[in-house]
Amino acid sequence: MDDHEAHGRAILIGDTAGARDGTPDLDAGRRLFAGECAFVLAAASVTQLPDGDMPEIAFAGRSNVGKSSLVNALTGRGTLARASNTPGRTQQLIFFRLAGRLMLVDLPGYGFAKAPKDVVRQWHGLINDYLRGRPVLRRALVLVDSRHGLKDNDRDVMKMLDVAAVNYQLVLTKVDKITPAQALRCRAAVAAEVAAHTAAYPEVLLTSAEKGTGIAELRAALAEIAAPPAS
Repeated sequence: MDDHEAHGRAILIGDTAGARDGTPDLDAGRRLFAGECAFVLAAASVTQLPDGDMPEIAFAGRSNVGKSSLVNALTGRGTLARASNTPGRTQQLIFFRLAGRLMLVDLPGYGFAKAPKDVVRQWHGLINDYLRGRPVLRRALVLVDSRHGLKDNDRDVMKMLDVAAVNYQLVLTKVDKITPAQALRCRAAVAAEVAAHTAAYPEVLLTSAEKGTGIAELRAALAEIAAPPAS
């Protein structure tokens, strides 16, 4: 771990512990994500969704924000979710079953995509229908590139989740691409906007799929939502 990452991680861990009631249970997160994680299906419409038999966590964000890379980093499986430098590659809702306790859902990116406009509209409709109408959805993670901060289409998704009363949390990605000071300024700006949204979880997380920053803390947060282990 270089000095840049160590500094950023120290800031992250200190702030995360202070933002929640007590220290995050990193070991619970490690145990959950050490379990088997397997592809379930790719849904092109809400009629193809799997049975809702466990809590679900959805990964939403602009095209190329790093959703697939973050899923891979969380699970420790580099090729579980296909990542690409081409925005708009993920065109369906991709479901992964984790340890029989949690479903991870990789959503199509919103915003810019190299696809026909009617296809992009179809993706956006699919995302909105899923986020507004999935009873087992426990939290949507709205990923935001820390180099750019919130964009108008991020704000549109946040407003939609507020209206639908879907709990969501902002996760800043790619913090290894900026300095720790820049990351903290971005988080402060995003947190200030989050405070005005009724369905938003107040803590804004800093992550880097490449360097591992914030991965243990995010695992711990998701372990709190997962179904309990089988006895």
